[in-house]
Amino acid sequence: MKWKGKKVRIFPERFGFFPYMFLVYVSLPAFAIAVESGLKLVIGYGLLLLFLLTYRQLYCSEGKKPFTYWLVVQMLIILVMSLFYSPNNLFMGFFPANFIGWYKKKRSFYLALAAFAVMQTVPLVLGILNQGFNDIVYFLPFFVIMLMSPFGIRSMNKRQELEKQLSQANEQIKNLVKREERMRIARDLHDTLGHTLSLITLKSQLVEKLVAKQPDRARTEAKEIEKTSRTALKQVRDLVSDMRAVTVAEELVKVQSILEAAGIEYQFNGDSGLDEVPYLSQNILSLCIKEGVTNVVKHSKGKNCTIHINQDPGEVVLMIKDDGVGLDERKKDGNGLKGMAERLALIEGKLNAYSNKGTELIITIPVVVKQKKDEAALL
Repeated sequence: MKWKGKKVRIFPERFGFFPYMFLVYVSLPAFAIAVESGLKLVIGYGLLLLFLLTYRQLYCSEGKKPFTYWLVVQMLIILVMSLFYSPNNLFMGFFPANFIGWYKKKRSFYLALAAFAVMQTVPLVLGILNQGFNDIVYFLPFFVIMLMSPFGIRSMNKRQELEKQLSQANEQIKNLVKREERMRIARDLHDTLGHTLSLITLKSQLVEKLVAKQPDRARTEAKEIEKTSRTALKQVRDLVSDMRAVTVAEELVKVQSILEAAGIEYQFNGDSGLDEVPYLSQNILSLCIKEGVTNVVKHSKGKNCTIHINQDPGEVVLMIKDDGVGLDERKKDGNGLKGMAERLALIEGKLNAYSNKGTELIITIPVVVKQKKDEAALL
C-alpha cells in the first residue's frame, strides 16, 4: 500500500502474508456485535478496533517492552467481549496464544500462559454455570489446543532462531576460511619464492664478481640463474593450482644447492626417506627446512649448516643448526619462524629455537607408525 508516493506496510515485511490471513477470523466477532444496539454496539466495535490495533502492534513490537503491554490489552479485550457479548468470542484466544509463543525467556512465557489460561477459564466457567455444561462442552477441545499451541509456536521460533544462528555461524566460518586461506597463500609464497629468490640473488652476486675474471664460469652461473627462475615460475604455478606435496628427500637436495651457492658448508645426518611419515607431514617438514635454511643464508652469517633427522617410534625430530651469530642478533619473531610454528600446529608439531654457538632449530612432529603387512595379517 502506498501513501503520498511512499510505501506503507501494516505489518513487517518479514512476516509476509501470514498476518493478513488471521484477520479473516475477526469477522466472526464483528457479526456477533452487529446484533447489539445502542451504546453496547458502539463499545463493541470500539473494542474490536482496539483489538485490531493490538494485533498490529504486537507484530511491530516483537522483543520490545511494549509487547507485553499490548498482549495484556488484547487478552483483556477478549475477556470483556466473552463476558458481556458472546462466549464464542473466546475463540479469539487463538490470537494471543500465537504471540505468547514468541517469548524467549521461560519465566515470561509461563507467566503469560498462566494469565491467558485464567482469561479463558473465567468466561468458560461462568458460561457453564449460566448455560449448562452441554452448551459449552464444544469449546473444551479448542481450549486445550489454545493452551498447547504456545508451546508449538515457541518451539518453532527456537528452531528458526537456531537456524539463523547456524547460518550466521556458517557465514563466519566461510569468512574465517577465506582469511586463513589468504594467510596460507601468503606463507606459501614467502616460503617458496623466498627460498628461490634468495638463490637467484646469491648467484647474481656471484656472476657480478666472476664476469670480469672468469667469464666462462659467469656464463654457466647465468644459465643456472635462468634455470632457477624457471623453477620459480613452475613453483608459482604449482602453488596457484594446488600445493604440490614435496618430500623431505626432495627438499634436502634443493637446500644443498642454495647453501653451496652461499658458500656455506652443508652436512646432513640421519635418514631422509621417512617412509612412515604421511605426505602432509612431509610437506610441512619440507617447508620448514626450506624456511630454516633461508634464514641461515640471510641472517646467520655462519659458515656451516647441519641438518639432522631422527625418526623414533611415534615422532620425528628435525634439527637445523648453524655456527652463526645466534638468535640474539637475529629476528627471533620474524615471519619465517611464525610461519613455521603455525604450519607445525596443523599437525600438532612443535618448534623450539635456541642460541647454541649459533642458532639451533628443533622441530618435533608426532607420527602414527604404520604396521607391517605381516603384523596386520595376524590381527
